[in-house]
Amino acid sequence: MASPSRLRAAALPWPRTTALTTAAVLLAALLAGCGDDDVSTGATASLASLTTQTLDWTACPAPDEAEGGGTAPSPLPNGATWECATMRAPLDWSRPQGSTIGISLIRARASGPASERIGSLIFNFGGPGGSGVTALPAFVQDYATLRTRYDLVSFDPRGVGRSAPVTCKTDAQLDTFFQQDATPDDATERAQLVQRTRNFNTGCETRSGEVLPHVRTTDAARDIDLMRRVLGDSKLHYFGISYGTQLGGVYAHLFPAHVGRAVFDGVVDPTQNPEQSALGQAKGFQLALGNFAEDCVSKPEGCPLGDTRQDVENRIAKLLADLDKKPIPGIAPRLLTQTAATNGIAQSLYSKDFWEYLTEGLEQAYDGDGKVLMVLSDAMNGRDENGHYSNITSANVAINCADEKPRYTVADVQRVLPEFRAASPLFGDFLAWGMVGCTDWAVPGASYHPDVSAPGSAPILAVGNTGDPATPYEGARRMAEALGTGVGVQLTFKGQGHGAYDSKDPCVQSKVNAYLLNGTIPKAGSVCG
Repeated sequence: MASPSRLRAAALPWPRTTALTTAAVLLAALLAGCGDDDVSTGATASLASLTTQTLDWTACPAPDEAEGGGTAPSPLPNGATWECATMRAPLDWSRPQGSTIGISLIRARASGPASERIGSLIFNFGGPGGSGVTALPAFVQDYATLRTRYDLVSFDPRGVGRSAPVTCKTDAQLDTFFQQDATPDDATERAQLVQRTRNFNTGCETRSGEVLPHVRTTDAARDIDLMRRVLGDSKLHYFGISYGTQLGGVYAHLFPAHVGRAVFDGVVDPTQNPEQSALGQAKGFQLALGNFAEDCVSKPEGCPLGDTRQDVENRIAKLLADLDKKPIPGIAPRLLTQTAATNGIAQSLYSKDFWEYLTEGLEQAYDGDGKVLMVLSDAMNGRDENGHYSNITSANVAINCADEKPRYTVADVQRVLPEFRAASPLFGDFLAWGMVGCTDWAVPGASYHPDVSAPGSAPILAVGNTGDPATPYEGARRMAEALGTGVGVQLTFKGQGHGAYDSKDPCVQSKVNAYLLNGTIPKAGSVCG
């Protein structure tokens, strides 16, 4: 349950997203020595007034703390300015005439001739819980070709960033929360984990109780359709990554006649319940770790982490076992715990570009220095170098728990632990115990898995990466099948990391671009790489 943008709270499944840019900024620092902010619930409005609202596009401010902080986005390559606005949407879509919230948007206008403009291309980069307002500027260079004919648009989904953000704990409390032991070894540790999870969930209800019932993926999908109308598009052109593919599939199910050209990359398996999804991630991250180890030992200069793939994996397993007993210095005053180290390793497996940092982090950890692995862990959890957290963890938990009907118990986890450990000696325990994250959640879950059947929709291209740790490859095929005959079209990429388009593989990019720009869908079952 993860994706391109990032995250995960200890004792919960890793998110469907990865903000790799945050990790890059933090690592660089270490190794070197939008618009209207009124996004709380507010005035009432009729649905007619919402669909005819005019957006007030202005220069984008710096991201706020919930979005991850930082500076205002730099000018676009052609000198154009990023534009931000706030769209009003119903808090409760079952009562569209009631209170509203603000959905924060960002836009880069099309760079090509107006006569060739297709419309808006709306992005969701995953999570759930990732800020699209910060992600789009970070990745915009990758989509320069698409920008020639589209306005590139992204947003903070409800519950995220500036869009009525869910908050659960203070920064100091989150520091403590992420230090917890996420793989209990005895009854006392199991009770502590359950109590800490309950305390976190109670904090969400206390601080954000009004919003929690209204952050389901179906709510976000309805926001996107309102966005389509407000932007003036007759069809939704969409690029969903990781959790963004689930959101796109739910949109297609609800509004099949409104789907234009849509691409899903790093595809979530819509047929699985949370237990099956967590098990799939255990297998996916173990596969990615093995691929990392294989790459390391194949280098002509040799691998500093071991002589064989199994040797590398065994040393990592021993490090984690040792950290469970005795943490090492991380970023003072925090220690690198087993939980933080596992988070850091998982973060680095989202992209092959981060394997060098994983190698360096492990080398240092073997020598008693946990700084690099802790930086990677902080990136996973949305913590900046000043100790401030974005709300990605709170939003991730809130959206997942509102979506997912099962509420697992300690007994449920103990039942499946052998299967999870067999799937992944390193990640199995963490992902199995993460299943208790929604126990005692204040809002009932919606379903066992999302309905994405979309008869009558235009074709949707589902791109699966054979080496994807967070959304295993099989998800693309199952999404294509679940969308329905004549709708879902699968493209395979034989590569590493989470997602395919941002790998810059020319085959993948040419096929995706051909569909989004010219409407040319690749032959089903096409393979790149």
